[in-house]
Amino acid sequence: MNLKEKYRVFKEWQQRPYQVAPLTQEEHTCATCGTSYQGNYCPRCGQSSRIGRYSMKTAFLLFLDVWGLGNRGMFRSIRDLLLRPGYMIRDYLGGMHMAYFPPFKMFFLLATLSILVNSGLNIRGENQLVKVVQTYERSIDMDIRTVPAEQKAGVKSGTDNERLDFGEKINGTLKVFIRFLIDHQTVVELVWLLVLSLPLYVLFRNCPAIPDLYYTEFFVAMIYITNMMNIVSIVFSFFCVNLDTIGFISPILSIVALKQLCGYSYLRTILGLVASFAIITIAVLIIVVLVGIVVGLTMAMNAQ
Repeated sequence: MNLKEKYRVFKEWQQRPYQVAPLTQEEHTCATCGTSYQGNYCPRCGQSSRIGRYSMKTAFLLFLDVWGLGNRGMFRSIRDLLLRPGYMIRDYLGGMHMAYFPPFKMFFLLATLSILVNSGLNIRGENQLVKVVQTYERSIDMDIRTVPAEQKAGVKSGTDNERLDFGEKINGTLKVFIRFLIDHQTVVELVWLLVLSLPLYVLFRNCPAIPDLYYTEFFVAMIYITNMMNIVSIVFSFFCVNLDTIGFISPILSIVALKQLCGYSYLRTILGLVASFAIITIAVLIIVVLVGIVVGLTMAMNAQ
């Protein structure tokens, strides 16, 4: 089989929905309730027909089940999110809930795992969260460190000192804000998804694949896409690879997932993403300008 044929087979697999295993015709007697039946699960108590002697695989799956990972296709969900994200999300929105791990439960589990990995559960044992905070704080302190020592000591005019004090207050506020973002990254990520989903939904709601897409369905899709990017980020973080690489990969993953989900061309998908970020950027700039005006008026009133 040549490369072109392999790619064709892979594309067919990507677009094929998950196939549930056929019912077995073998007779079973449930070890829990004693019911005789045909099929994969007992119709009375729901126990699987595959229950048998304990093995390493069984023990491992039971261990994962304690953390909510051993049921409803967690590994299948991870595989499909990496290899066929948009098609998998479309299957889930179409009603195949039992085939895949719930999106919000997966989101919070991955967020917890990400914190553990970035806090030191990686091959180097590095606390990458502390390094990120220190890097941002050093960049914020740059402006204050470049101020002449005599100005800090109060030799310059009162106006210069007032500006210096104001700059130090701004820097202190920025440090608190950055620490808040890192300490509450899960909540921040959810809020960001809510904001980003609004313009994206407006631009993708009448897509060819799902013409009557609801906002709640699109938000669930965005949660799954975020889960996909978090999986990749956790792998990179575990091996202590520079996370700037994720910043390059994330847009590509988002484009592929949205293209598969909505059925648009790559060009239409890219234009929709660019337009959404442009809308958000303009909104943020307007808010920053308004805040700057309010702060400026407040300082002018205090100076009087």
